Amino acid sequence: MEIPFYAVIMAGGSGTRLWPLSRRQNPKQLLRLSGERTLYQLAVDRLDRILSPENIIVITAGDMVSKLMEQSPNIPKHNFLVEPEGRGTAPVIGLGAFYAEYLAGGEAVIACLTADHLITDVSSFQNVLVAACEVARTGPIVTLGIEPTFPSTGYGYIQRGSSRNTSTTSAIYDVKRFKEKPDEVAAAKMSTDGKHFWNSGMFVWSTRTVQSEFRKQIPDTFVVLEKLVASIGTDLQGDALSSIWPTIPKDSIDYAIMENAKDVCVIPANIGWNDVGSWLSVLNTSDSDGLGNVLLGGTHHAIDTSSTLVSASKLVATIGVENLIIIDTSDVLLVCAADRSEDVKRVVEALEDDSKLSVL
Repeated sequence: MEIPFYAVIMAGGSGTRLWPLSRRQNPKQLLRLSGERTLYQLAVDRLDRILSPENIIVITAGDMVSKLMEQSPNIPKHNFLVEPEGRGTAPVIGLGAFYAEYLAGGEAVIACLTADHLITDVSSFQNVLVAACEVARTGPIVTLGIEPTFPSTGYGYIQRGSSRNTSTTSAIYDVKRFKEKPDEVAAAKMSTDGKHFWNSGMFVWSTRTVQSEFRKQIPDTFVVLEKLVASIGTDLQGDALSSIWPTIPKDSIDYAIMENAKDVCVIPANIGWNDVGSWLSVLNTSDSDGLGNVLLGGTHHAIDTSSTLVSASKLVATIGVENLIIIDTSDVLLVCAADRSEDVKRVVEALEDDSKLSVL
C-alpha cells in the first residue's frame, strides 16, 4: 500500500517586515497582496489538485486559528493545531509529522510548506511536489531549490552535488551543503555559478525520516514531542500542548536538522516563487503601471513618479519621486526608500522596546 501524502502548512509568525499592514492581530499570511485571496488562502488553493482538505494540516497561533478556519472552511477543524508559543520551525515540523501519522494511521509523507509565500506557476509547483513525494517515499529528505535571479543576501543557499538517478522526470541532485544568508561578495558568486539554489524553506520527507533525524540530531526535542503523542486526537490534546510545548527547545529546521542530515536532495523548482519578505519584494512582484508603480489600496495620483508602492485608504499624490514605499493606515504612516525596506523590522523592534504595542 502506498504511503499517504499530507501537507503541513506553517501559518504562524508576524511578518514584521511588512508592518504596518502586517500586525500581530492581522499578520502577513492574512494579507491580500495578490488579488482577492490572502497569502494563506493561496497556499491552500495551490494544493487543490493533489491533496484533499483532509490531508492538509495547519499549525498556527491561537489568536489566528479562527480567522484561518473561516478562510479555509473545507479543512476539518481537527486539522488545525494551535502552537501555544513560537518555538521555531523544527518543533512545528516535528509536531506536524506526529499528527500526520495519527491521521494516516501509520507512516506518511509530509510536505512542509509556509502560508506566506507567493507562487505564480501553480501547475509547475504541483508537479514538483508530486515528484518530491515519490522520492521521499524511498527515504531521502527532498528540498525545493529556487534558481537565483539576483545576488540575495536575505536568503539561505543550497549547494548542489551530483545528479541522482530516479524514476521521476524532474532533475534531482544531492545536496552538498546548506549555506546561511551570505555577505554581498559570496551572494554575487553563488547566484551566478550554476551550483547554488535559494533555499525555499519547503521540504518533503517521510514521517519515519523526520523522527529518525530528530532522534539523532535533537533528541531533547524528540523526547518532548513523544510526550505529546498519547494526547493527539483526544480531549487532552489542547491541555498537553499548553503544558508541554513551552518546554521544547527553540530551533530552526535548517540549523537543527538540514545542515547535518546525511541523505538530502534538491529538486530545482521553477515555480515563480517569492517569499514576500519585504515591501521591496512586494513592489518587484506585483502588477504595476508602465513606470513600475504598484497600488495595493486607495488612489495614487502620480506625477513624474516611478517604482513606488502605495497602500492607503485615501488619495496619495506623489511628484518627482522614485523607489519609495508609502503605507498609510488609520494609525501609522510609513514612508521609506524601497531599498531600505528590510529595515522596517528595526522600527518594529524599536517600538517594542518603547512598549508602543498598540501600533504593532
